[in-house]
Amino acid sequence: MVSNLNPYSQQFVYNLNRIADRMQTAQQQISTGVRVNQVSDAPDSISTLLAARASLSAAQQIQANLGRVKTEVDSGEQALQTAVQLFDQVQTLGAQGDDSMATADTRAQISQQLDGILQQLVGIASTRVEGRYIFSGDADQRPPYTLDLTQANPVSAYQGSAATRVAQNPHGGTFPISETAQTIFDSADPATNVFAAITALRTALNNNDDAGIQAAVSGLSKVGDYLNQQLAFYGTVQNNVAQATNDSQTMQTQLQAQISDLQDTDMTSAILELTQSQTAQQAALQSEALIPRTSLLNYIQS
Repeated sequence: MVSNLNPYSQQFVYNLNRIADRMQTAQQQISTGVRVNQVSDAPDSISTLLAARASLSAAQQIQANLGRVKTEVDSGEQALQTAVQLFDQVQTLGAQGDDSMATADTRAQISQQLDGILQQLVGIASTRVEGRYIFSGDADQRPPYTLDLTQANPVSAYQGSAATRVAQNPHGGTFPISETAQTIFDSADPATNVFAAITALRTALNNNDDAGIQAAVSGLSKVGDYLNQQLAFYGTVQNNVAQATNDSQTMQTQLQAQISDLQDTDMTSAILELTQSQTAQQAALQSEALIPRTSLLNYIQS
């Protein structure tokens, strides 16, 4: 299409459109608070901006995951604190049963108290969080043990699996978040096996077996130390979760600041740009209005 405007008029319209575009851009930046709405707004920084947004999203997801992990780890730590306290009672009861003045009836009564503690420990091993048995390893939909006090070995074989779940920190590293009930209560080493130690003591007490009671009691201290080590593991995981959460929050703050620098409107500059564009538009229109217009009628009249 051939324009019917002369070159001066074409240039005037072009410049006026450029001013209008600048005004529209400034108005949009002021109203939205964002200066990068599309790739063409900042082609040199768009890749950095997209990478920062992706990193922020990943850090937010990691923090959400850590929140769920914290709930599980805190529950595990609290459960093991109770287990340690219960085993302290086992050691106290063992000392009472090992007293030379203890009668068979007294020892039978102590054994019954151990039955109650054993039930509580099996219950602790079956601790659930969000519908998961947290000490059953990856097979977390079934309890790790069942208990039948009528049997010589009242605690069943471990019914869970290995624990392979880990949590991720915002720097890309990972750390384990749980141990299995088998590791905690049913160690492969008889000298640190909680269930075996209590079972041996209750059996010896029921049998009024002095030598058996002495042997069982002598091993309780090492088992207690081992159980405290498992509690310490969960304390370490709590520290790891707290550190990872703090790192994630710090990273998010840094990324949000970076994203803000890349995309947010500089209000002072945007308002100045809008004001200058409005002034330029008004001046251009006024100047154009002052230019003399010569028509064919002017030439005829002359």
